[in-house]
Amino acid sequence: TPYAPKEGSVGYLSPEAHMALALIGEGKAYFKDELLSAREALSMADIKVIDLAAKEGLVLTNGTTSTTAIGAIAIYDMLKAAKAADIIGAMNIEVIKGTTKAFDERLMSTRPHEDQINTAKNVRNILQTSQIAKEYKSYRLQDALSLRCIPQLHGAAKKTLRDALKTIEIEINSCCDNPIIWSEGEDGEVISGGHPDSSYVGLEMDSACIAATMLGKMSERRNNRLIDGSLSEYPWFLIKKPGLNSGLMVPQYTQAGLLNDMKILSHPATVDAIPTCGNQEDYVAMGYNASKKARQIADKLEYILAIELLSVYQAHQYVKEGLMPAEATKVVLDEIAKKVPVMEEDMYLYPHINTLKNLIHSEYIVRLVEKVIGGLE
Repeated sequence: TPYAPKEGSVGYLSPEAHMALALIGEGKAYFKDELLSAREALSMADIKVIDLAAKEGLVLTNGTTSTTAIGAIAIYDMLKAAKAADIIGAMNIEVIKGTTKAFDERLMSTRPHEDQINTAKNVRNILQTSQIAKEYKSYRLQDALSLRCIPQLHGAAKKTLRDALKTIEIEINSCCDNPIIWSEGEDGEVISGGHPDSSYVGLEMDSACIAATMLGKMSERRNNRLIDGSLSEYPWFLIKKPGLNSGLMVPQYTQAGLLNDMKILSHPATVDAIPTCGNQEDYVAMGYNASKKARQIADKLEYILAIELLSVYQAHQYVKEGLMPAEATKVVLDEIAKKVPVMEEDMYLYPHINTLKNLIHSEYIVRLVEKVIGGLE
């Protein structure tokens, strides 16, 4: 695996040049997780050093390749997290005695944004067998916005992410080199243009950062409602002896810190332009930095959702006896119970948060739920 530093690129040249070096036996590369000289790594992997032909050096360092590749990974993770957010949000509504009226199909039809309608459908399907949800359907006239606006916010975020995915797919299947050579006439024709510009991917990644941060900000607020005893009607911080124990108080601090990072990273990279190349490149798209921060945000979002899921899991011990959760909820709770104990008193939470984060990142909880209710939209 070629080694490339991740910092110090306005678009593509630096990281792609480092990766290309490995092909000609220069620079560094990893072999079985060990960083070696590229020539040594290639030898150990039984790969021959390449002799580059005309224009191949330029091809290897030119274009939106790294911007698009990093962006593709970020979007993939964000879309997975968005599905998990629907599940965790629905589970939160259930355990906090929320009303499912806000997700009524008739209500959704009056504002027919496709992703909003599909998100509401996801919530309805997840909670359709819930005795808890049925018991408390009319417990409140309406819930706080962080609960009843799940279709509106999650739907808008998912639309933004799917728009970004379409752009990524086009970019992956494009020629982003410059110049481009056509084999026309006796000598061919060379046309110089601006295809290496990363504005398409960069703008989408900046938008994706905002969308993922919006998912995170709603998750943090839902979690806060669960651990606030005056709002959830459960013991403060979901621990039987609050005061003596901190319970799930401090994980919300972690959410707050992560969310602050995400908001900072949501500042758009592509609005900036610092001239380079002696002012020949007098405008720079900065798409690489947009993709790079999108990856950071995707990772932080998974942690924020994991902390909300931990609170949902902990809150279920206080549900009215005899009321069963939805089948979709139960399979998730049962899986968590294999790895995370119910909190009776303060304990070391970091490994449990990581466990839940991994369940989200791997899509395992999505697969569990989809086995019960079918595919999530």
